[in-house]
Amino acid sequence: MVLTPGPNMIYLVSRSVTQGRKAAMISLGGVACGLLFHITLVSFGLTTILMAIPYAYTILKTIGVIYLLYLAWQAIKPGGRPVFENAGALKYDKPVKLFSMGLFTSMLNPKIAVFYMSFFPQFIKPEYGSILVQSFTLGFIQILMSFTINSMIIFSAAKVTRWFSANPKWVRAQKWFMGSVFAGLALKMALDKGK
Repeated sequence: MVLTPGPNMIYLVSRSVTQGRKAAMISLGGVACGLLFHITLVSFGLTTILMAIPYAYTILKTIGVIYLLYLAWQAIKPGGRPVFENAGALKYDKPVKLFSMGLFTSMLNPKIAVFYMSFFPQFIKPEYGSILVQSFTLGFIQILMSFTINSMIIFSAAKVTRWFSANPKWVRAQKWFMGSVFAGLALKMALDKGK
């Protein structure tokens, strides 16, 4: 499931190839904290509000759609920097911005909360002890898997930077590709019924 492309993975790959592995790993820290935010909501039962009150889900979903459309515009806007541009030629974002962008990319994705809410109950058994402890245990296992796999993706993505920089056609095409992917994810999220 972690290998399924989504906003978090796309953000981490683009950050890795534009600013390098260290920046992507800082961003991944933010993404992991966003996952922890959703796990905490699920563990304390707050995510049921998203499922029970349609407007809460709609508001969170709308914020996520707007953020994805913003990322799409950043990818294709005139004068914008290509995702696979040589990292040495870029203005680097500071660690706080990298972390917060990763955090918000993860927190503003309502699909994560819905996923945890539908996935965790299958593995939680009241007879095995505290439901809260079981929920957090499952959450930490998922975060560990996500962190490990995304780290491998980050380190692989950084290696292709030179190749893309040496092929200008791909550099031009990737702007529109990344913009289309973000816009497609926004459209998919906007059309999702959520239940």
